[in-house]
Amino acid sequence: MARYAIGDIQGCYHSLMHLVEQVDFQPGRDTLWLVGDLINRGTGSLAVLRWVFAHREHVKTVLGNHDLHTIAVAHHIKPPHRFDTLSELLSAADSAELLQWLRQQPLMVLENDFAMLHAGLYPQWRLPQARALAGEVEAVLQSPDYVSFLQQMYGNQPAAWNDALTGIDRLRAITNAFTRMRLLDADGVMEFAFKGELPDIPAGYMPWFMAPDRQSAHDTQVILFGHWSALGLYQGHGVMGLDTGCLWGRQLTAYCLETGQITQVPLDPRDQPLSAGGD
Repeated sequence: MARYAIGDIQGCYHSLMHLVEQVDFQPGRDTLWLVGDLINRGTGSLAVLRWVFAHREHVKTVLGNHDLHTIAVAHHIKPPHRFDTLSELLSAADSAELLQWLRQQPLMVLENDFAMLHAGLYPQWRLPQARALAGEVEAVLQSPDYVSFLQQMYGNQPAAWNDALTGIDRLRAITNAFTRMRLLDADGVMEFAFKGELPDIPAGYMPWFMAPDRQSAHDTQVILFGHWSALGLYQGHGVMGLDTGCLWGRQLTAYCLETGQITQVPLDPRDQPLSAGGD
């Protein structure tokens, strides 16, 4: 039995098929851990979601910003972005079933020696607290009132966490940390615009995992995440970054949690649209 953590797929179906073949993924023996952003921007979002759904008993996945955006677009809460590649998925006969399943997925997985989330973990949070906070958003997403949450989900405020936050401000701050955050400043104010490499980080900001007072550094689990394609494969500070920019012409990466072995496949050209846009 092996667990393989895989970086952002973003609709790169053929690349994903090459990768699971390379690691010899066997349903019933092995488990895939997917760091979110299963869909959008690549050409095969429908095929990816169908494949993951068919193997759902052998997959753990977390929600990424593109996954949440897709659900919002499906409910006409937001229009598609210019570079979205969702039309085939949204018009499919099984679209509602697939997206209902996707909406039931967690923001965070915490299991023994590893934790998994899409983008970031607020430095103030220990892992058990983070898991509980993720559960607050998951409960709303899985409730009959989920559309109301999606209608209020977008926005950058509040940009800093406070335990006293309530209502939609609290839910939005939790969601943004888990699905959008890369950087924050010394006061814990999250920054959402930067998408570049470590040497180019604006003055006064730092990656969330380098915050000097990060409470989850006291926990024993390694944190698996994606979302930051310009960061690439990153290992250090108790975290493992797995978004290696497959969509942008680089690789799709699998990391074996048991052995530490890294397997990568290049982008299959069939997965890349003429223009993929930004994150």
